[in-house]
Amino acid sequence: MQGLWFDGRYIDPVHPDGISRFSLGLIEATLKLTELTVMVCSEEQKKQLPNHPNLRIYQTNPVSSPAEVLQGLRLNKEDVKVLFSPMQTTSGLGRKFKLVYTLHDLIYYRHRIPPAEFNPFIRLVWFIYHLSYWPQRRILNLADAVATVSETTKEQMEQARLTKRPIYVIHNAAENPERVEKEPRHESRDLVYMGSFIGYKNVETLIRGMQHIPDHTLVLLSRITHKRKRQLQSLADEVGAKVRFENGVTDDEYHEWLHHSKALVSASLDEGFGIPIVEAMSRGCPVVLSDIRIFEEVAGPAGLRFAPEDPIAFAEQVKRLSDQQVWALQSELGLDQSQFFTWEDSAELLVELAEELTA
Repeated sequence: MQGLWFDGRYIDPVHPDGISRFSLGLIEATLKLTELTVMVCSEEQKKQLPNHPNLRIYQTNPVSSPAEVLQGLRLNKEDVKVLFSPMQTTSGLGRKFKLVYTLHDLIYYRHRIPPAEFNPFIRLVWFIYHLSYWPQRRILNLADAVATVSETTKEQMEQARLTKRPIYVIHNAAENPERVEKEPRHESRDLVYMGSFIGYKNVETLIRGMQHIPDHTLVLLSRITHKRKRQLQSLADEVGAKVRFENGVTDDEYHEWLHHSKALVSASLDEGFGIPIVEAMSRGCPVVLSDIRIFEEVAGPAGLRFAPEDPIAFAEQVKRLSDQQVWALQSELGLDQSQFFTWEDSAELLVELAEELTA
């Protein structure tokens, strides 16, 4: 398709987050289907993009710059037919092209504690913004269509009447693994967790559950602040749980953990998708998850689920995986389930959406 653009200015080259992974995965897969112009605001972002003949790069101001107000007018002079944004803050004022916004989840309307890394002023504005759906409705209705990453979030958006625009599901996904480890690991005593440590992630339930499987170790892979580490280590000491803090791992290290651990675990109370689940399943690593709607959608029959705040139920599900046949079955179910979430499929949906908007 001619004239398809992607706003890549949300890619974080230093500490890749969920938006970065979503952007890079979708960009790379879309380039295999059509020409694509990617907007960036730094040389570091350019270096993250694949070397592909279908790729054109357009360097411009950061999204946070005052110059963003005029972005739509500037892009009118280019060959833009459809601009896909992985967020909702790409300016489209005065535009003559089609614009698609993306809303990944509604978590912060239910859990209104602002991210700790924001400064006090931004935290205050952020909190006020999420007190009502009204600001989000105003923003989303400025686009021609809205994308989200799961059927669960689409349902929530419809229930909240967040937009009058059509909502399309373009799933999150994970990279195709270079290798899949099928050797049974039912005897492994390592359980891995990948994700943040914000309150709704409910890591405390995992730690409390570990006291009921004292021969196992909970390996927390993600970066963590000193304060949060002290809190969780104190809880682990209190209940007698074995916990290991990796404080950040490379992709290769992460994949090695998935290849030799018994399971990936999560007790999250709320999610927009859950990329680590697909990453684990695609490598044959079983998943033990809290029983919430989004995990049912993503993991399907591959997920061994438990009540989110029941540490004993969590431990019991882990114990089931000590049986070689159960472990092998859950591993195989995960491999099958992961095939429903690929960047190739998501890229096809993006191109179809763009063609529909310009038809």
